[in-house]
Amino acid sequence: MNSTLYLVRKFSSEFQMPLAFSLSHLAPFILLLVGAIALFRPGKRPGNLPRLSELAAFGAFVLTMIGLAQVILGEPARLTALQEPLLIALRADLVSATMALLVGFIGWIVMRYSRTYLDGEEREGAFHGLMLATLASVLVFVQAGSMVTIILAAMTVGVTLKRLLLFYPDRPEAQRAATKFALVWHSGDMLLILAASLLFTVFGTSDIAAITASADAVTLGFTGNLAVAFIVLAAALKTAAFPLHGWLTEVMEAPTPVSALLHAGIINSGGVLLITAAPLVQASTGSMAALVLLGGLTALFGAAVMLTQNAVKTALAWSTVSQMGFMLLQCGLGLWTLALLHIVAHSLYKAHAFLSSGGAVQDVASIRRPGPVAAPSVPAVLKSFGLALVLYAAIATLFTIFIGPKSAQALALGAILIFGVAYLVAQGLADLAPVALTKRTVAASLAAAIAYFSFQAIAEAIWGPGLPAAPTPGPLEWALIVVAVLSFGLVAFAQALFPLWAHHPSTAGLRVHLANGLYLNALLDRAIGGFSKAKSNS
Repeated sequence: MNSTLYLVRKFSSEFQMPLAFSLSHLAPFILLLVGAIALFRPGKRPGNLPRLSELAAFGAFVLTMIGLAQVILGEPARLTALQEPLLIALRADLVSATMALLVGFIGWIVMRYSRTYLDGEEREGAFHGLMLATLASVLVFVQAGSMVTIILAAMTVGVTLKRLLLFYPDRPEAQRAATKFALVWHSGDMLLILAASLLFTVFGTSDIAAITASADAVTLGFTGNLAVAFIVLAAALKTAAFPLHGWLTEVMEAPTPVSALLHAGIINSGGVLLITAAPLVQASTGSMAALVLLGGLTALFGAAVMLTQNAVKTALAWSTVSQMGFMLLQCGLGLWTLALLHIVAHSLYKAHAFLSSGGAVQDVASIRRPGPVAAPSVPAVLKSFGLALVLYAAIATLFTIFIGPKSAQALALGAILIFGVAYLVAQGLADLAPVALTKRTVAASLAAAIAYFSFQAIAEAIWGPGLPAAPTPGPLEWALIVVAVLSFGLVAFAQALFPLWAHHPSTAGLRVHLANGLYLNALLDRAIGGFSKAKSNS
């Protein structure tokens, strides 16, 4: 690796020009080349295909590492084909190179895991081919430099992932989940096609770099704002946002590697889309407000339902719904660097969580039960929230003095995060809580505040130059900030007091309703049933 970086630096210094393209652009082609072998060996025990699949994924990962090094040592690179309006382009900047490296790493881990997990399955060879094709499409998506490239990559991901969800085609649950996924995902693709058409009429190009560079200088008007709205809606569909989130919670019939790749990589497509078009999205006030409202609602709803789930993988799926909602909230607040950091952290965590889910039950069973959780009183909860906010304010002041001022959006997001820690502090301040627990929970609150501002500073230093800063809040932005903070604060406050009303008869009914996602998924089930019936009667 060091010798490769030396050659890249030597080439750049001698010729004083960036490379024509990034080596990370080659990664999808390697995956597709090896995946093509599956066309000839689709069945059980397909020879060396599993090993070749892992090697191809590792090779793609190495290429993305070199690609990131190229961007750090040189200038952003592009690879283009065809002409407007059908421009095909791949870009390599710090944001796209980071995402490509993330996808390459997760893809390699998942393909390595798949070698043993799928060993002996009837369609083992076909599985490896479809996984490599999906991984290649995601790599193209995160490096896309034009709207046409984004659309083609997204459509390919939808086609290959549906085939993976139907790996066990005889299972009714798999058929229903695949149908839901295809309906929602390809609806997002249609919205992207409409958005691309409208953007071309406004900007005269499908080049994302040209569009985002002109976003501040060109008045969007009705057509431009409508195009941004379509992009936001497409992103919401692809991140399983409320209320069309049901497909994500029902894809557990697919093999575990598919779940890991979906929840750690593919589900981030909506966030990647928004971050790629960040200057354009931020130019539309209405779209930003919609992201805050939709993202906040999805985050709260997903978290509440997750707490009622008994199955490990289902709980992880609802966790993904909540996390993607929170990411949309970050985008709506204009905290683009934090949204990107969130994608990176969530992807790494969720890949590990799904691939290790098989041992989760044993791990939980082996945990020592210290006894019942101390139930905090209302005064203790109020005191805990006050203490957590005071500690947060003190840390925020120190970081402001030594690093620089923070935007109102960043301070509000930090307050939302600290509410979760306040719940732990409430446990420590309960009357029956031991002193050691009190100290640990207070320390956790302090550590959370320090970690938040530290990671924010790191993310801003790495990706800040390539992404727009959070906008100065106007009356609408302030109203949304207040609503978001109060909403998360009230939910956290109610959760902290839950032990006091957990035994109320109405709680059992509420738990049943939440465990079923308030039955919102039934609406999509009826739509699919209606389509199926209509098709059979024709």
